[in-house]
Amino acid sequence: MVRVLLNAPKQVRKNEPFQVKLLISHPMESGHRRDAMGLAIPRDIVNRVTCRLGEELVFEAQLFPAISANPFLAFSAVATTSATLTIEFVDDHGTKQTETARVEAV
Repeated sequence: MVRVLLNAPKQVRKNEPFQVKLLISHPMESGHRRDAMGLAIPRDIVNRVTCRLGEELVFEAQLFPAISANPFLAFSAVATTSATLTIEFVDDHGTKQTETARVEAV
């Protein structure tokens, strides 16, 4: 399970960009390291992040093993109406997690 700090404004101006910031708390194990016994540590990364504002896809990223542990992502979006910001994470095990925040466009 991923722990996420989501920072998005509660109110934004219509048709003007606003910034969304994510801090994903995850070890992002690449699968290339070995443990103390010399056995390979299995790969375990968040490999896909998508963000929708209402029904519209506003951000999508595919992450790879070279990304650091606890990655920080920041991007901009534009709200034309009030909507829910929905961020979905998918890891190597197929586990999906969703975080949401309401954004009011004024």
